[in-house]
Formats: sequence, C-alpha cells, structure tokens
Amino acid sequence: MPPLTQREEKLFGRLTTPANIQRFLDEEIGYNKEPHGDTCFSPRLVLRKGVAHCMEGALLAAMALRRLGHPPLLVDLEAVRDSDHVLAVYRVNGRWGALAKSDYAGLRSREPVYASVRELALSYFEHYYNPAGEKTLRTYSRPVSLRRFDRTLRWMETLEQVWPIPEYLCEIRHSNILTKPMERNLAGMDARLYQAGRVGGVCKPLLNLKKSRGKTRVRGVAPLATHK
Repeated sequence: MPPLTQREEKLFGRLTTPANIQRFLDEEIGYNKEPHGDTCFSPRLVLRKGVAHCMEGALLAAMALRRLGHPPLLVDLEAVRDSDHVLAVYRVNGRWGALAKSDYAGLRSREPVYASVRELALSYFEHYYNPAGEKTLRTYSRPVSLRRFDRTLRWMETLEQVWPIPEYLCEIRHSNILTKPMERNLAGMDARLYQAGRVGGVCKPLLNLKKSRGKTRVRGVAPLATHK
C-alpha cells in the first residue's frame, strides 16, 4: 500500500487532540450527500474527496485518535424507522467520549465524562430522531477494534472503499436501550429540539416517514447510516 502523502501527514499532524479532530470533521470535511449506502470511503479517500458521512467520518476520527495513542474503536448506534449512526470512541482517565460526523447537530461529539459505553450511548437518545419526529435510537454495539481489519483491509492506508467494516458492525450483537413498555410510552420530539438538531444540516430526509410509519428497517439489509 502507498504511504501517506506529505499533505496527508501534514493534515494528521494538526489533529493533536480529540477536540481538534472533531473541529476538522465539522469545519473542513463536508457532508457526503451521495445516495444512502453508495459509498464507504477509507480515511484517505475522505481526505481526497473532502466529504464524509457518519461511517466515513468515524473511520477518519478513529485513525486520527490512533495516531494520538488511543485504540481505534467504533460503536454502532442502531435505530428503527431510521438510519444507524457510528461513533469513534475513546477513553480518558477511564471515562468514555466520542467523535462523530453527522448531519444532525446533536449527534456529533461527546466529552470523555461517561462511565460506560451504555451511558455514552444514552446521551444520544433525546437527539436521535427521524423526519417524522419519532425518537428512534434502540440499541448500541460494544466497542469494535479496527485492529481486526489492519491486515485484511489495510484500512488506514488503502485508497479503496472499506465495506467489510460496516458489514461487520451490522452483524455483531447489540444491547437494548429500551424495554417494550418504555418504547410504547415514548413522546414525540419537542419542536424546538427538533429544529435545533437540524441547524447546519444539508441533507433532505431520506424518506417520508409520515407515509411509512411502522415499517422498520431490516437490520443487515441496508448499509449503515449515510444521512445521520
């Protein structure tokens, strides 16, 4: 595989803290508006294309975190009647934080203050909703180390797409956030929080969920989120 170019090394050299990495994702990487499931760019492809959706942004963040000495870990947040969301997670002094690329303002980074991955996942619940105003987050995965893809994909070096990573995230066990009674009693989104979450968003809703309410995305069939 080709080594990183001088430009790529210079870019990563600027990403010296998690906050710098998140700022880079927010301000210098555009949102990938390709149709749902059409791309899964490697980190180097993200730098060349200048755009990323949540999966691609998480991969870039995981690579940048690894260069700072953190293990490259991803967590998948799974939803119903909505798309999944992927986080690059890390720990500082035993507490979990996250970095993320999202078209929703409330689904981006979290400070490393959470005692468990479950606590971290729960912090996204009130901000995770579909165009119909339903709160849709239901499960979360364990942290997955991208070391398992170092040899098979060379994911940090390749200029190819890296579909085996989201495919693996779809297949592993996820832990429930809600019980069925809790799910039945959920209220819809507050209008102000709904609008706040769309500040800076660039994508139209993936589908008209008011017409398709009750149809749950079949897990493992559709690729992970591209518009969350």
